[in-house]
Amino acid sequence: MSKEQRARVDAMMRQPRAEGPRSAEALRAGFAALMAQMIVPGGIHTTRTTLGDRPALHVEPDNGRRAGTILYFHGGGWVFGSPETALSLTGHLVAKTGFEAHSLDYRLAPEHPFPAAIDDTLRAYRALLDSGKDPSAIAFAGDSAGGGLTVTTCLAARDAGLPPPAAIVAFSPGLDATRTGESMDTKEGIDPIFTRKALEHTGAMYVAGADPHQPLLSPAVLADLTGFPPMLIQVGINEILLDDSTRLAARARAAGVDVILDITADVPHVFQSFAGVLEEADEALDRAALFLGQRIRAGGTVHTSAE
Repeated sequence: MSKEQRARVDAMMRQPRAEGPRSAEALRAGFAALMAQMIVPGGIHTTRTTLGDRPALHVEPDNGRRAGTILYFHGGGWVFGSPETALSLTGHLVAKTGFEAHSLDYRLAPEHPFPAAIDDTLRAYRALLDSGKDPSAIAFAGDSAGGGLTVTTCLAARDAGLPPPAAIVAFSPGLDATRTGESMDTKEGIDPIFTRKALEHTGAMYVAGADPHQPLLSPAVLADLTGFPPMLIQVGINEILLDDSTRLAARARAAGVDVILDITADVPHVFQSFAGVLEEADEALDRAALFLGQRIRAGGTVHTSAE
């Protein structure tokens, strides 16, 4: 581990920001500019497509694709972000696993508040199943708000009578619209990215007056995770969202779910985005790729990109 690397990333994320709440448009522009600095690996190619009537980015390895699919949900507080802003993450997962990924451009708040995003992600999963893909060959993965969607989409799929995916990988997931985790306060100021006020600002756009005390908005404190697939949750110890992950992992264990809670010291929210810059990011993605490779059971068939 590199203290120097972690210190540089922390300083980068603490750059001065505009005072006061920002509009959705300003948040989107700022996030796109930030994520454009992340390293996208070579050895992959992308194609714009649609999935469940929403735009999506199809990401494939250039050589020797393994049979298996990652359905990816990008981060951005349900207000900003896109498949393009998450490409450093989807690209590295595809490069490291050999699986294809479909990164979904779900609808965003405030134009499309809760439950629009979940409706879109559920429809995308249903589209993959309707195309003939076996659920044992599909994994959900996502970061931040998208990490939350890996869980709430699985809840919605279960409620709709659909089979669960083979696995869930969640990077720094947002899982509690009630904002009751102790880390919301104990990590204030330590977290280089978020404050309670900032999360409540974007959260209000998504929740839009709905009661946050429901499983699809606060699964960390209210969801019944019975029947969930194996889960890998990765989070940084400095995050104000830390307890979203720790409480969900506890609920998963209580429900008899195979869950790995992977906590890394002194790294920011969705630190995996810094692959190629931060050793901890590369190592975490290696662990995520290993987990996915062990859980996606598709026979190991190898295809070429020409097939």
